[in-house]
Amino acid sequence: MRHFIYFSASAATSGKALSGGDLMKAGRMDIAIHSFIQGVFLSHGFRKDTTFHFVFYGMPDPPKHIEITVTDEVVVSKKDVGVLIKKILYKYKPGEKTEVFPGCFVEKKSFLKVVEDLTKKGIECFVLEKNGESIREIEMSESPCFILGDHEGLPKKEMKRLKQLLTPVSIGPHMYFASQTVAVVNNELDFRGI
Repeated sequence: MRHFIYFSASAATSGKALSGGDLMKAGRMDIAIHSFIQGVFLSHGFRKDTTFHFVFYGMPDPPKHIEITVTDEVVVSKKDVGVLIKKILYKYKPGEKTEVFPGCFVEKKSFLKVVEDLTKKGIECFVLEKNGESIREIEMSESPCFILGDHEGLPKKEMKRLKQLLTPVSIGPHMYFASQTVAVVNNELDFRGI
């Protein structure tokens, strides 16, 4: 199982904030949606070997951790991803991890706690960073996790801590959109058969 953690300091943390339909005003939720699409959608299918984690720190109730693993029971199209995220956020219940749909969870959990919990489960985490080691040259386990940020990147304090704990990995010499980064990582993992 491969994992992606997408962090956004500005993405909305309530379903109500997404009701207006303006994804730019909801903390650039459009970037989160495009990254998710690249993470789990295939032509005529889905990646059922991928869990996508959103960690949102925007208003009004940060932080929120949304975890989605596509299952046969949840049918979603690319145009409905925003609606799915909105419904998941609406179903948040304080103090618990709530399964809103099969494979779709929401809870209040910090960014570093999400990383820490995955690491404790034996999932090897890498932080995506332009000056990191080339993804083509690193060794990785059968259960890797890749951490990326939105258009503003990861917070400096958290990035510094992650670079001390995890291997920084680069997908190339340029700065790419978050969604492009996810696509490149998936392509590399596909070639490796992970």
